[in-house]
Amino acid sequence: MSDTPTTFRLERPREGVVVLTLDRPDRYNAMTADMFRELETTARELDRDPGLRVLVLTGAGKAFCAGYDLADAEKLPELGALGMLDLQERAARALAAIRGIRVPVIAAVNGAAAGGGLALALAADIRLASPRAKFNAAFVKIGLSAGDLGTSWLLPRLIGPAAAAEFAYTAGMMDAARAEETGLVNRVVPEEELLGAALEMAELICANSPGGVQLSKRALHANMEVSSYAAAMELENRGQALLTRSDDMAEALAAFQEKRAPVFEGR
Repeated sequence: MSDTPTTFRLERPREGVVVLTLDRPDRYNAMTADMFRELETTARELDRDPGLRVLVLTGAGKAFCAGYDLADAEKLPELGALGMLDLQERAARALAAIRGIRVPVIAAVNGAAAGGGLALALAADIRLASPRAKFNAAFVKIGLSAGDLGTSWLLPRLIGPAAAAEFAYTAGMMDAARAEETGLVNRVVPEEELLGAALEMAELICANSPGGVQLSKRALHANMEVSSYAAAMELENRGQALLTRSDDMAEALAAFQEKRAPVFEGR
């Protein structure tokens, strides 16, 4: 890792698992230009880590992420059009880098996820929430659009177009129970068990072949982009053909025949 991040901390509680904790609790983990830069840099470095199997995102203190820091937002009118575009693209690159990590990303949403914080939660592959979690697409309340940092693309795919429209246009608050009901989160777990549940899920993922998991993620992401069943099948065929050439596939078959747990090495 290059410079030590100042807006979040990284921990490796178990082999193959990295926990990234947004660490600005006094500002409800609100986003800044520095956070965008550090998230992008760190995500790209983690993606090159051959030992990484799962990334867990969470927040320090009472919030997951309150969106863009309004203290910084006061300076936005001074940036000019191109300066604002540069900041927006920096933010977009950061979230795209998180979503694009080759391994599964689990968001452990421990509190409020609003605006850009909602977008960060949506960028994860899996979302677990504590009962204190709440979600808000607050953009229209401050004169902005819910078309921000991937929200307008991911949200309808998770909860459906009509529910997404209501959520975005009213800028209403969605509590954890409603988020589970709509499919915004996979499930709600007790607050004191949230990180443990995320790590338990990470362990289940780590027990599987690294190549199989990574190409599964690639297929799921890519086939959200294509418009035909035939194109989806073509991509799946290539992935399966590639994986049958891997050492892990041979190990899985040998383990099955020998009635033992497989030992995967990601080759």
